[in-house]
Amino acid sequence: MSYCRQEGKDRIIFVTREDHEAPSNAELIADDPNDPYEEQGLILTNGDINWNCPCLGGMASGPCGSQFKEAFSCFHYSKEEVKGSECIDHFRNMQECMQKFPELYPQEEDKESTSQAESSSGSASAAPSDNAALSSESDSTPATSSDSTSPTDSQTVS
Repeated sequence: MSYCRQEGKDRIIFVTREDHEAPSNAELIADDPNDPYEEQGLILTNGDINWNCPCLGGMASGPCGSQFKEAFSCFHYSKEEVKGSECIDHFRNMQECMQKFPELYPQEEDKESTSQAESSSGSASAAPSDNAALSSESDSTPATSSDSTSPTDSQTVS
């Protein structure tokens, strides 16, 4: 037997297997045209930050949401000559929080090292044995790498 219970702001609905087997009779409600957050962008008409903006990519929620909001608010409302210069501590707190959750907030260098590790892991299984390494040392031809040179300013990479 299905039933509902209210806990604070949450409504918990318990359903039976039979409830799940029956087709849904849920009706979709049209978007509220008076929703103040609908298609407003990052900054609302009154100048406040729209924390529900999808452009924030969920940064305002999650384990470091409060630190993100503090840092972003500080920067947004900054009146300093160098905008946001007084917000360094807020951004440092946000960064420290994000470092505690690398699976949720990967660093750019983490992304690069992960992709490099994945691409080199395929060649790692084909690594030469010690004997093969010794015999290649006695070879008279020097080993070169095709990516050992980088283009100069006047050269372009195609």
